[in-house]
Amino acid sequence: MSAEPLVQIRDLNFAYDNRAILSGINITIPRGKVVAIMGPSGCGKTTTLRLIGGQLRPTSGEVRVAGKAVHELDDAGLYHMRRRMGMLFQFGALFTDMSVYDNVAFQMREHTNLPEELIHDLVLMKLHAVGLRGAHRLMPAELSGGMARRVALARAIALDPMLIMYDEPFAGLDPISLSIVGELIRRLNDALGASSIVVTHDVQESLKIVDYVYFVSEGKIVAEGTAEEIRGSKAPYVHQFVWGEADGPVPFQYPARPYGDEMMEQPSKPKAWWA
Repeated sequence: MSAEPLVQIRDLNFAYDNRAILSGINITIPRGKVVAIMGPSGCGKTTTLRLIGGQLRPTSGEVRVAGKAVHELDDAGLYHMRRRMGMLFQFGALFTDMSVYDNVAFQMREHTNLPEELIHDLVLMKLHAVGLRGAHRLMPAELSGGMARRVALARAIALDPMLIMYDEPFAGLDPISLSIVGELIRRLNDALGASSIVVTHDVQESLKIVDYVYFVSEGKIVAEGTAEEIRGSKAPYVHQFVWGEADGPVPFQYPARPYGDEMMEQPSKPKAWWA
């Protein structure tokens, strides 16, 4: 196995028009590892996944996957690169009019010339890996939330990708399903010899399965480290985020005038809605 990291993000900046989203991002995803990107909503986590997948191009800096600059690839090169990536979208994003079987078979039929007999065996193998071989005839509407997420995971690994990206894989799951999905992410990554990037808000479950963590705030990396280092971090922002504290660098109270000043004021007369 190559010693070169699978994904390298260097001095990455990205903006929509004049609105900066990411600033000076540096991330390394080693081969065979599970890496989490954490942070509050709107901090640029999902944007980072889109830059890795080539949906977006950096304003400056570079994103390299398997040694190739993703943003420099032409359409054919990008299409070939994406065949080696798996993606689990928020809430699964299964094709609602396709059975479980056809959802998993979709990529095999789209991207390979395999005979249907072999696709059949591979689909059942992938579903067996996530514990749902017996559900292959069901439709997505017949699945629980946890089952749907596991089918989406089977679809994400359909082509044995070198890189698997997870966008909020734990959102909306009950504790049992959450634990199962977390265990599957770790086990399947190791079995496939792949690398995984997990974008998530679920700190405690993620820290059980990841090898390394990057914390993003306001478009910048504010902390990084192993799960043990993150749990023990004294950095105020990281400590607040990991332990779910109500107040800290991210304040509980929205900015306002001093409470006493507002209490002493006479309330203004409400203005009629028709005025």
